[in-house]
Amino acid sequence: MNMLTQTGRTHPFGEVLGNRNFRLLWIGEGVSVLGDHFYMIALPWLVLQLTGDSLAMGTVLALSAIPRALLMLVGGALTDRFSPRSLMLVSNAIRFALVSLLTILVFTNNVEMWMLYTLAILFGVADAFFYPAQSSMTPQLVKMDHLQIANSLMHGTMMLAMLAGPVLAGVLIAVLGDGHSGSAGMQGIAAAFGLDALTFLVSLVMMAFIKTPRAASSDNDENILESIRSGLNFVWNDLPLRAFFFVVAAVTFFFNGPFNIGVPILADTRFPEGALAYGTILSTWGAGSLLGMALAGMLPRPNPKSMGALLLSLVSVMGIGLALLGVSASTFIAAVIGLMLGSLNGYINVFFTTWVQSRAPKAFIGRLMSLLMFSSTGLFPVSMALSGAVSRVDVTLLLTVSGGIVALLGLMMTLNPTVRSMEPAVQAATVVE
Repeated sequence: MNMLTQTGRTHPFGEVLGNRNFRLLWIGEGVSVLGDHFYMIALPWLVLQLTGDSLAMGTVLALSAIPRALLMLVGGALTDRFSPRSLMLVSNAIRFALVSLLTILVFTNNVEMWMLYTLAILFGVADAFFYPAQSSMTPQLVKMDHLQIANSLMHGTMMLAMLAGPVLAGVLIAVLGDGHSGSAGMQGIAAAFGLDALTFLVSLVMMAFIKTPRAASSDNDENILESIRSGLNFVWNDLPLRAFFFVVAAVTFFFNGPFNIGVPILADTRFPEGALAYGTILSTWGAGSLLGMALAGMLPRPNPKSMGALLLSLVSVMGIGLALLGVSASTFIAAVIGLMLGSLNGYINVFFTTWVQSRAPKAFIGRLMSLLMFSSTGLFPVSMALSGAVSRVDVTLLLTVSGGIVALLGLMMTLNPTVRSMEPAVQAATVVE
């Protein structure tokens, strides 16, 4: 794509990628996310090789998720108190050390389950401080007018890494073993962890060269709990923010759980292709998400006065799509619906993230982003459990009723004049180019 317009002015994508600080963040996090998916494939494979027990595998994953959720708001408060860059550097240094240690333990065949339990908890704690800081970093590096494009690039690159990472990790483990949990070589698993550690090192180097605005001195005497309460009060007193955070939590509960539970059941019980159908639907969802994120960066930003109505209408369409998925009769139809749902999800995520970042005062952005993450993940385990219970009765009922609730919720919220307009805040963060 030509980065120059006919008038000789740089295209917005070119301006964003020409920003040295953002480019370093984009490269570092893109590489790091790719490594994260090596870790996510290698860790359960390692547990299965050591124990052959799916319960042990679930326990390790849960031990990482629990501190991540519990400490997410603390991570947001610390991001606002110090700086996103500082927390990202410290968190990535800790995660680099943990994964490097795990690589050595696996390579030397000295790894034991108690070590994995401990490392999982520590990794979850580091994640809780990293993710709010990461999502608060982009607004410090790009102009407000370029925030939508920057988020499109960041989210799209992460989605691309999410699609490629598991495949590459599986190939690596299979090449050094035979790809089955009972006999996959420890060398392949150790190599996957080692590559993840290397990506953390790349991210650390990139972050070290990023220049961010000098943090202003603060007279804030709040402790961490008071700081978290201030963030909660800010969202509660901002009616559009409160409404949209409620929508995020509701969509997590009524869409994400049913989709993640319902799709594999449909593939297993309705579609003759079985596992191939499952993989196809997830692949079209991923491709759709990538497409939606790209479109969010390329298409003009909607008028703020109508953006809320637009995004909520798209949420309603996602609900209708989920209901249609529940009655789909073939893998092809389900895959087309998956493509549509992924596109809508990617488009909405970029615009909503950009809106929250632009609306948040600089002093609150870490807490608001941590609250956003918490609202999108806190109810997910409950949603998965309830969806699993309902699916035992009827998976069609699960998907159609959940989809109907999401569609109705989006429609009802569009009738609320408070949330139809999504004006950004007037305060903008200082940017270092």
